[in-house]
Amino acid sequence: MLKHRGFPGRLPGTDFQFVIRRPNPKGITPITVRERYRDRRPADRRADAGFMKALWECFGDQPFERGNLDAGRLSWLFGREVVAVDDPFDPESYDALLVIDVEVARRSFPEAFEG
Repeated sequence: MLKHRGFPGRLPGTDFQFVIRRPNPKGITPITVRERYRDRRPADRRADAGFMKALWECFGDQPFERGNLDAGRLSWLFGREVVAVDDPFDPESYDALLVIDVEVARRSFPEAFEG
């Protein structure tokens, strides 16, 4: 499992996790598509925006390996702002390649691309 050095471990001042420390001994948590409803808590929305900002600052528009990125946090963006590079995509692989769909991500999280 690739560890993304320099990637923030969590959203500052919260317990919203961005990376995992070690592989799950019970098996790899798959990345799934999670529906984001309009009535989500503001803290959850800030976590999504913070994670997108961290992804953008670390990887930009280049493909990146899933590695130690948290599957739960990725799942909130997967299929929209973050898409699979590989076809077929293995949602249970730490080696899976992903990329930011910049156009969709800028519409969803404009604050992540400012500055």
